[in-house]
Amino acid sequence: MFLPIAYSLQPTAYSSMESISLWASTFFYLFSFSSTLLALRTKQLRPGRFSFVAIFLGVVCQSWFLVLRGKGTHACPITTLPEMLIFLSWAIGWFYLLIGSTYRVSLMGAFTAPLILIFQSIGFFFLPPAVVTQHCLNSWIETHAALSLVAFGALGLAGVSAAMFLFQEAQLKSQAPAPIFHFLPPMQLLEITTARLLWLGLVLLTMSFVAGALSGISISGMKFWISFLLWGFYGLLGVAQQARRLSAHRFAQGVVLIFLFALGVLFKIA
Repeated sequence: MFLPIAYSLQPTAYSSMESISLWASTFFYLFSFSSTLLALRTKQLRPGRFSFVAIFLGVVCQSWFLVLRGKGTHACPITTLPEMLIFLSWAIGWFYLLIGSTYRVSLMGAFTAPLILIFQSIGFFFLPPAVVTQHCLNSWIETHAALSLVAFGALGLAGVSAAMFLFQEAQLKSQAPAPIFHFLPPMQLLEITTARLLWLGLVLLTMSFVAGALSGISISGMKFWISFLLWGFYGLLGVAQQARRLSAHRFAQGVVLIFLFALGVLFKIA
């Protein structure tokens, strides 16, 4: 997805403080998601600040982990696949905090928290942690890598918003809509939110390409061309949506499918 910034890796356990911060953030995300499920079961769901605050606390704890990990490795904490997944989930969380309050789609937390939990759980529980023993100190490369993951955080949340659109569309066609249907944001608002997140992700991804070019290292190979292909897919999708060449349904489908493809690429080449 971006230029490599590490040359060799040696497995090592997370420090006690790093583990505490990840356990705490996992607890807050799980607490937010579980409370939403309980509210749905009792049919007493009310969009409010509870989920927002729980996710905010989860993001704070993840930020604590990233600071500790960065100090421990003396590098931006995105040198291994576990760190990348945790960093990506952190970026998605921050974008949710921004979008959830600005565009009044706080119920998005019910869809965002599970995605963050999946990424963090894979990075924390199922993949062995590693630390860089030799790493490149080129700040432009680290900026390039960090901006790439932040960009895909925005694009990931765009995928969540698009999935909410598709879910609500399916519920409209259903004769027995789920209780959550009555509390979802308007479909037009979800389409607008998805489009703005997509363009924000594209701008950040473009900035990451610029940072990579400024590193002075030759950019070529599979990682570059796949990243460029994803950039092109998202760009075409955004332009087609703005020009009204795509229905809202096709636009939402495209956003979800391209993000799933991007995730597959991340696991393949990271």
